Amino acid sequence: MSRGTNSDSSVLTIRIDKELSEHIEKMKSRLGVSKADLIRNFLELSKYIIKQKNSLKSLNDRDFIIVKRSFLRKLIASSNELDQILLGDKLARFVIDIARISGKVDDLNYKIDICDNLGFFPKFIDEDNYVLVTKKFGPKKFVEAFLFRLFNGKEMDNNYIEENLKGNKSLKQKYKNEFTIVQRSESHFSYEFTTLNQS
Repeated sequence: MSRGTNSDSSVLTIRIDKELSEHIEKMKSRLGVSKADLIRNFLELSKYIIKQKNSLKSLNDRDFIIVKRSFLRKLIASSNELDQILLGDKLARFVIDIARISGKVDDLNYKIDICDNLGFFPKFIDEDNYVLVTKKFGPKKFVEAFLFRLFNGKEMDNNYIEENLKGNKSLKQKYKNEFTIVQRSESHFSYEFTTLNQS
């Protein structure tokens, strides 16, 4: 690795076989980016995942698989609300673990970058610093549990399922206080606590 003209960057020279080179040429044309940008984007993923010969792993050595987002969303949506809450919390803890391994557990912006780079949801921050999460990410309770853990570092109350909220005014009020909706977009979730100002 040799130093480039910019002291904050380096030049990396690698050899690749003809087949991979041809594939990269096709991909850069398909995506409309330069070869360097395409390679840089893939190298960027090393901040969040490890690619080994026959596997993908997290930074703390857990095995990964890749599935279509729509397939995952259908699986989550078919679960009951309590399971959605538990899964949302687990997924957020996974993101927090990556940030902790990278020494950035308190860097909320970095954690949102992880979500973007791993394909959970695009990074979308409005002019008031609210993070907007596309509803394509998953059903409401799953997303709420994920965001609550990610932004507050706490588990969402497992009692916040619709069946429990209907018959309990004090629980419903507590839920509304914790999940005050910030109406920014019909196609996104955003709450009072989902702001980067808290990082």
